[in-house]
Amino acid sequence: MKCPYCGEIDNKVIDSRLGKDGNVIRRRRECLVCGRRFTTYEQIEDIPIMIIKKDGRRETFNREKVRSGIQRACEKRDISMNVIEMILDDLERDLRETDRKEIPSHTIGEKVMTRLHELDDVAYVRFASVYREFKDVNDFVAELKKLLSKEKAKQDIESDDG
Repeated sequence: MKCPYCGEIDNKVIDSRLGKDGNVIRRRRECLVCGRRFTTYEQIEDIPIMIIKKDGRRETFNREKVRSGIQRACEKRDISMNVIEMILDDLERDLRETDRKEIPSHTIGEKVMTRLHELDDVAYVRFASVYREFKDVNDFVAELKKLLSKEKAKQDIESDDG
């Protein structure tokens, strides 16, 4: 590690500590040439997740872009930012655990829709309308009918159990 004061590379580690989130190691170093101390941080290199868009283009996964879409779908709904962050954390963890370097964008859209469907039907339909590119009101009605038929089937099962 190069000393930020004199530029020499001879130094020693005086102290190492784990960062707050456990993903970083903070190291105090002392330059063996000038004697000054400095801090370095060591962390795992983050390999970017590449997204394959519908038109074949590839771009780096953008958590902010997904957050923005989810927030728009959840506007004026009783869904906290903490819940949205949990959805994003789960999504990003799932994407990293696939061990695939490139992931089709539809995979992300389907994962988000699944989570929103479990959470809030209105947010789900809002997200689906943009993600699935509803062309007119008929697309909306078709999606709502699917949603209502699933809800009715669920209620029928619950009434049979009771």
